[in-house]
Amino acid sequence: MYSFLLSIVALIVGYFIYGKITEKVFGIDTNRITPALANPDGVDYVAMPWWRVFLIQFLNIAGLGPIFGAIMGVMFGSASFLWIVLGTIFAGGVHDYLSGMMSVRANGASQSELVGMHMGNGVKQFMRGFSLILMVLVGAVFVSGPAGLLAKLTPDTINVTWWAIIVFTYYILATLLPIDQIIGKIYPVFGFALLFMAVGIMGAMIVNKAPIPEFTEGFANLHPSKLPIFPIMFVSIACGAISGFHATQSPLMARCIENEKLGRRVFYGSMVAEGIVALIWAAAASSFYGSIQGLQEHVASLGNINAPAQIVDQISKSWLGPVGGVLALLGVIAAPLTSGDTALRSARLIAADFLKFDQKPMSKRLIISIPLFVLTFLILQMDFNILWRYFAWCNQTLAVFTLWAITIYLSKEKRFYGISLLPAMFMTAVTTSYILMAPEGFHLSEMVSIISGIVMAIAAFGYFMIKRK
Repeated sequence: MYSFLLSIVALIVGYFIYGKITEKVFGIDTNRITPALANPDGVDYVAMPWWRVFLIQFLNIAGLGPIFGAIMGVMFGSASFLWIVLGTIFAGGVHDYLSGMMSVRANGASQSELVGMHMGNGVKQFMRGFSLILMVLVGAVFVSGPAGLLAKLTPDTINVTWWAIIVFTYYILATLLPIDQIIGKIYPVFGFALLFMAVGIMGAMIVNKAPIPEFTEGFANLHPSKLPIFPIMFVSIACGAISGFHATQSPLMARCIENEKLGRRVFYGSMVAEGIVALIWAAAASSFYGSIQGLQEHVASLGNINAPAQIVDQISKSWLGPVGGVLALLGVIAAPLTSGDTALRSARLIAADFLKFDQKPMSKRLIISIPLFVLTFLILQMDFNILWRYFAWCNQTLAVFTLWAITIYLSKEKRFYGISLLPAMFMTAVTTSYILMAPEGFHLSEMVSIISGIVMAIAAFGYFMIKRK
């Protein structure tokens, strides 16, 4: 329990200290007019109070990753807690804050446009396609997840298929309508549910004195399949530490923030809040079954791809009772719902930026959105397990491109670029090693994959230094 509570404190302290350092490195200008005030259009550029922008940003980025990913990632052992804390403070928070503020300075430009500005037109064209694919993958993943959880709360007559249709219909409306008509109004309700879930589960662990792994037990690899911690764990626990998906969501709020001084609260603060959610579920999953080994045995006994959803359902109802369990489940459901809708909204904006389509007329929003909806529906037919693995790797790869773009931007601005350079090199090694090693990748040996990942990170650093001169 002490290691868990220490980790929570470390995240909060990290926000105030390292978040402030990151803000100083960027160099905010409180007198600079933000896009929301300079270009209000009543659809995407809408000024909103900081707490509402924070809440939307937090819900946008807190999908299934910090819940399902943390549950599966904690099976590696106590190293997962360390990665959530260090990853959130030194990688995820830096990534989210700087990419968000770069978008504020660039009139709310999307992630692919920001990368293109600093890495060249060829990379921009690639990132446009890559970002669109990731957004559609997120939309598909976050239809299946909430539908499966909602089906557990309703009679058998309203099954997963019916809930998938309902969720998908909601996504269509949230993608097309002005941001303050659905997202701005319904997110406070979702926010309450997610807050109740986090506080409720954490309180239950403390009251029940649930056993939680301690750092003093060491950081040995406890995964039953002996999957290597590097790089597998760093991809499994994505959204709870660093996630490229976040950089696609930040431009949505970059178009709504009223002053640059609020950026740390909105972007860095949301990442820290997500890290806390990931810590809570990692601790809950390992403690509920008595130990990490107990969790591993339970997952093995389930023997299907819905293990995380069933674990969430069991923990919520057992620790919080029928009513509290339902509220906690609604909080878990709110997380992917509020990421899936804005993922498809981001896809629309990315395509609109590329095609130079004004998004004020509904007709032009439909022209872009309909093909995206059709593609999302087709991807939904894939096996969820395969879909999730590809999403996880694409997600972290997007973070790599964003971190390198941030590093180049800071270098151009004569700022301390080391703050993003080290995370960029680390994640380059992670994603390269993973795709070379993973079954869905090239399935090479562990040693060859890791050495190749390190070589790729060093090569990227060398290329950056050459271009910098």
